[in-house]
Amino acid sequence: MSSIAPTQVQQRRKRGAIPDYVLNTQKRLVWVKFRSRVTVKDIERYAASLRMNPLFRPDFSEIVDMSEVEELELKAEEFIRLADEIDPFSEQALRAFVVRDEVQKHAARMHQILRAPRNFSIFDSIEDARRWIGA
Repeated sequence: MSSIAPTQVQQRRKRGAIPDYVLNTQKRLVWVKFRSRVTVKDIERYAASLRMNPLFRPDFSEIVDMSEVEELELKAEEFIRLADEIDPFSEQALRAFVVRDEVQKHAARMHQILRAPRNFSIFDSIEDARRWIGA
């Protein structure tokens, strides 16, 4: 997430703000990095920011990096709301989640089940996620 081309928009995290993300229009890719503690409010802010961004398209691919998340605070009913109401991506978008432990893998699988399972995969490394997305 370090080099930014002219067709990219980068959002840096501030306390209580949206997670760090890079939107690359040439690659039709959003790369988001969640850190430390993640709540449904964090995900809502991220989704709202994408929806308001004139460069974002719902069919862009997405890499979700959860490798630095230490606390994932999501309740069962929030998973359904995330999939049905909050998620800004279309079911055609390729989605790659990078996880580091079983709790994160379980959360990613829940979202996969509730969204488009064929266009969604879970990885242990950024390199594997990038290769699968084609970025």
